[in-house]
Amino acid sequence: MKKSGIWVWAGVLWSLAWVAQAADDRQQPAASKPSLTVTVVTPQTASLSQKISANGNLAPWQEAIIGAEANGLKITEVHVNVGDRVQRGDVLAVLQADTLRAELAQAEAALAEATASAQEAKAQSDRARSLQQQGFFSNAQLSQTLAADASAQARVQSARALVQLQNVRLAQTQVRAPDAGVISARQATVGSVVGAGTELFRLIRQGRIEWRAEVTAAEMGRIQVGAPVQVKAASGQQLQGKVRMVAPSVDAQTRNAIVYVDLPAATGSARAGMYAQGEIALGQSQALTVPQSAVVVRDGFSYVYTVGSDQKVSQLKVQTGRQSGDRVEVSRGLKPDARVVASGGAFLNHGDTVRVVDTAVSSALSAAPATK
Repeated sequence: MKKSGIWVWAGVLWSLAWVAQAADDRQQPAASKPSLTVTVVTPQTASLSQKISANGNLAPWQEAIIGAEANGLKITEVHVNVGDRVQRGDVLAVLQADTLRAELAQAEAALAEATASAQEAKAQSDRARSLQQQGFFSNAQLSQTLAADASAQARVQSARALVQLQNVRLAQTQVRAPDAGVISARQATVGSVVGAGTELFRLIRQGRIEWRAEVTAAEMGRIQVGAPVQVKAASGQQLQGKVRMVAPSVDAQTRNAIVYVDLPAATGSARAGMYAQGEIALGQSQALTVPQSAVVVRDGFSYVYTVGSDQKVSQLKVQTGRQSGDRVEVSRGLKPDARVVASGGAFLNHGDTVRVVDTAVSSALSAAPATK
């Protein structure tokens, strides 16, 4: 009985040893088995556009302040409101003109009187010349007659100038638009008495607005007049413009400079005063790029995986930059001849063994129908 028990325990121990060996045998090839089948690509040099991102406000291109030129007159009519589009010369408001019409009539009467007196003085001077030639008038009498004629003509000119002045004052009772555009503000109300220079309206000339972008002092030197700009207003509208001017000075408080960007007149939902973001194009430059799918973001950092000659992957921390389509610029951390895992890097860890297949083979495998 003892011997049979010993043989039983020996058999049990042998079985356990065989199971452990089998487990080791299964684990040994698993350690060297590739964890993922991948395709690799080589970084490519491409020409990418250089841009500067900036923020700023939309503002009127030029805002004209329209005021009253006549003094102490009452507003009798207002023809426009905020948001109305007007053309150059349109009447915006009318001031009371009764007093000025009466003054104009008085000035015209004075002109008629002066004209009549001048005609009489002219006739007398002509007769005096004739009589002086016949010897009936002395030179002194002739001089007095000619002086009276000249004075009468001067009074005519003064009266005519007064009539012109009254016509100008009468015309000023109609407040007109100095240019085509959009009314952006209105202070004029019917019945109010205004003085000379009182603001009545504000007009956005031509209805044009501009984007005033804030850039740093280091960036302003790279921006050229005429550079294309893409602007996105707070309303969501995309606008295409171009740089009109770069400010000649930098703000002493913010150390930023203003870039003035012309925008089209038909701005849709974009309005002056809105906040906007945009990109200012600087031109093209060469850059090292990889597919966007090759870049893995972990903990706020960008990584790519490269495959060595031993089919093991290495995790490289890189610095990315501009994007163009499905490719992204790698500005630091990657060699031009590296073999980069094209996709699936999120499933890899540093040191993993992979199986590399040709791109064409990978495409064929992915396109093949699944078999049951």
